[in-house]
Order: sequence, then structure tokens, then C-alpha cells
Amino acid sequence: MYFDELKLGMTVDIAPTVIEKEKMMAFARDDDNIPLHTDEDYAKNTHFGDLIAPGVMSFMSVWAKYLEVDFFGEDLLAGKSTKIEWLKPVFVNDVLTGKATITNLEKRNAKNGIAEIFIEAYNQNGELVLTNITEAVVKCKN
Repeated sequence: MYFDELKLGMTVDIAPTVIEKEKMMAFARDDDNIPLHTDEDYAKNTHFGDLIAPGVMSFMSVWAKYLEVDFFGEDLLAGKSTKIEWLKPVFVNDVLTGKATITNLEKRNAKNGIAEIFIEAYNQNGELVLTNITEAVVKCKN
């Protein structure tokens, strides 16, 4: 969708994604290799009581589902920035769902503008586990 067609407050629902243990462990070993994500005995003795998913992995799992319904499609020119906040731990077999909302639109020139997307992700208990603000450069119709 072109920048000119976007409206503040537009939303899309993000389909559920399951945090699978094998994928979580592989991601953690490769990209966030700390005991809280990879060592079950260690994790059981923390205040979490179990392994928790790496925050970036949790976000990317939600982001992958967002991309299935994303606002921009082929009219996306580039990402500009992203800010993730982790509010609650995500555990193995948690089911994350979410919603994406356009929260700001700023036309830069005749060719493109910046669209801000706010993503909120919830676990299967309805608890908000993370939020994200991403800015994207989107082309204009002209």
C-alpha cells in the first residue's frame, strides 16, 4: 500500500505464533547464548523458574506473522528504525498474538514518507509481553 493510502489508526491483527522449544534453543545457541535461554537447570533456579525465550526471537516470531498481513507490501522502500520493549517473559510453548497499528505518518517528499507502526504482542493468557515501534520508509503513488 502506498504512503498516500495509509491512514492513522489503521490496524491489522497478527496471527498466533508458537514459541517452539527446538527453534528457541537453536536461536539462543546461535544468537543469544546465555544460560537463561539455554540451560534448563540454571533457568529453574532463577526467579523465572524456567527457560525464557530470547527477546529478539520472541519479537521476530511476531514480526514474521505481521509480514503475512503487512501494510506496505512492495511499496516498502526500507526500514528506518525499530524499538522493542520486553514487558513479560516468554516461555516455551507460549502462543503470541498481536495487533499492528499505524500511529504516525510523515510525508518526507514527493517520493516517500515515513510510517510508524506500533505492534503489541500478547501471550495466551492475554498478558502484554512486548511492544515495538517500527518506522518504515514507504513510497508515494507519484
